[in-house]
Amino acid sequence: MTALEKQPEAPAAGEPLVVLDGVNKWFGKLHVLQDINISIKRGEVVVVIGPSGSGKSTLCRAINRLETIDQGSIALDGDPLPQEGKALAALRADVGMVFQSFNLFAHKTILENVTLGPIKVRKKPKAEAEAKARELLDRVGVGVQAEKYPAQLSGGQQQRVAIARALAMEPKVMLFDEPTSALDPEMIKEVLDVMVSLAKGGMTMIVVTHEMGFARTAADRVIFMSDGAIVEENTPHEFFTNPQSARAKDFLGKILKH
Repeated sequence: MTALEKQPEAPAAGEPLVVLDGVNKWFGKLHVLQDINISIKRGEVVVVIGPSGSGKSTLCRAINRLETIDQGSIALDGDPLPQEGKALAALRADVGMVFQSFNLFAHKTILENVTLGPIKVRKKPKAEAEAKARELLDRVGVGVQAEKYPAQLSGGQQQRVAIARALAMEPKVMLFDEPTSALDPEMIKEVLDVMVSLAKGGMTMIVVTHEMGFARTAADRVIFMSDGAIVEENTPHEFFTNPQSARAKDFLGKILKH
């Protein structure tokens, strides 16, 4: 089986893994998330798109409580998001996050960056954590860089390390907040290739991105947001060939011409 073939789903596939129910958030008077209702199944790849300022990144950050919400609820695997303390740390271990900026520790080697969480949070023995880290670094194509420091790697390589670091925690779901927007064009494909491979392998993924090619090829569902609200959601084929709302038609008309 190639890395790009979707592997058989686990027996629990299809159960809701991430559920947002009536989620609202304000920044002062600005209503940045408006009555958001989403249920994401185990093994599903959901891509969130929309214009800048539409609430996409805030939504992504709310799912692992980097942003608090003012109304509604968010549940992961049947449990509501904890407020703080050890329970919140445990939740964050189950939710992998890959940001625009790679957020690697500059003073630690690539290998140390990837093993830190499993050793400190998951309490894995160092040898076991390092073996797993090297396997993951090989999987994302930067295994030979393990002993280097982040500054010695290209942006695309650093982002692939960030993905390996998130995977090392064995998360239930992976969140990607515009993971390619800080990269040079030639580096974007190498990161997207890793993400496509993950998607085909059955990882539950929520991806905020401007990369429409990724949305078309890897998503099970596309969610289009504008002004803090979900305007429409559909399969990639239906969304890109037959958008239902004037707002989505306008958005696609602008970006697909370039």
